[in-house]
Amino acid sequence: MSLFDHLEELRQRLFVSVLAVGAAMLGCFAFSKELIMILEAPVKSQGVRFLQLAPGEFFFTTVKVSGYCGLLLGSPIILYEIIAFVLPGLTSSERRFLGPIVLGSSVLFYAGIFFSYSVLTPAALNFFVTYAEGVVESLWSIDQYFEFVLVLMFSTGLSFQLHGSRYTTSIGTSRFSDRRPNVVNLEICCGWCSCCSSCSHTVNDPLTQMLLAGPLLGLYLGGAWMAKLTGR
Repeated sequence: MSLFDHLEELRQRLFVSVLAVGAAMLGCFAFSKELIMILEAPVKSQGVRFLQLAPGEFFFTTVKVSGYCGLLLGSPIILYEIIAFVLPGLTSSERRFLGPIVLGSSVLFYAGIFFSYSVLTPAALNFFVTYAEGVVESLWSIDQYFEFVLVLMFSTGLSFQLHGSRYTTSIGTSRFSDRRPNVVNLEICCGWCSCCSSCSHTVNDPLTQMLLAGPLLGLYLGGAWMAKLTGR
């Protein structure tokens, strides 16, 4: 194929990806109120009330939520188009690792989002509500709340994906193949996970950072042991 043929194929695949994400966003917008009620669930039982502090704030919030959810639902199509575009240029050995890498990264990303929604977000919000209890009433801006929750969920998913890829990035290296992680390695790993849990989130309370650093540490060490067991 010539360069122009590759560019034409790239244009078509970009068009399909944008079309898929756009359709997913429109579908999510049709159920935006239901999605908002689901995302409000972690603090609804604690008596938190949400306010619209500016004209149209709730409308733009529904658009934002629909955009995030549409991107989440359309990401498999984007991933497929990327793989289909680069697959002809890969060698047979590279193609053999492509499936596990893509599947593992996708599963870890969605697992991170689920962990954030079910554990991390409720813990962080409960900390803020409890800290302010008896002093101020919890009346939160609907836009700021969803900005907080959505960024936290997606950054957690990316953090899980990053640390879970330790096994895949170890292909061709032997750092963990000849010895068990010693105390120095564990200290470096703990510091790295703590740093990532701090830098990848807008949440600064220690409870949230510890809740995230624990799974990240487990994913990192799990990837290291998998690399050792397979001799990579």
